[in-house]
Amino acid sequence: MEIQLICIGKTDNNDLQKLILNYQDRLKHYIKFTLQIIPDIKGAKNLSQEQQKNKEAELIEKQIKSSDLVVLLDEHGKEYSSVGFSEFLNKKMNSGSKRLIFIIGGPYGFSKKIHQKYNSKIALSQMTFSHQMIRLFFVEQVYRAYTILKNEPYHHR
Repeated sequence: MEIQLICIGKTDNNDLQKLILNYQDRLKHYIKFTLQIIPDIKGAKNLSQEQQKNKEAELIEKQIKSSDLVVLLDEHGKEYSSVGFSEFLNKKMNSGSKRLIFIIGGPYGFSKKIHQKYNSKIALSQMTFSHQMIRLFFVEQVYRAYTILKNEPYHHR
């Protein structure tokens, strides 16, 4: 299985980018993990929030195959402990699907179409974080999940 994280807009903080790359590199020992960056919408300042979300949805949809398992990172999604998230990933890995796609929406979240089409949603926290920080937290949690599944000492129970 491959895990892909789809995000809107690049990470412009070099320190965060280095940390994200560090965890991506660590993940190579466990699974194929890719970070797919969809460029920011051009002229977004001239669009309403709904128009921007709909344009982002079109770009997101182009990245997804019908056979993919898709999970939205959404503030209203199910919350997991790190151990619970590792169990969630393990179940998804054993589902027989080739790709597991996680998506971080744009600054205004997801369009109604995306919310309706993909009903699997998880929240990393009830707190609000920048989209750039969420990328780091998510990649670290995927790495942590694999160390839990392999009974490695990174995660202390």
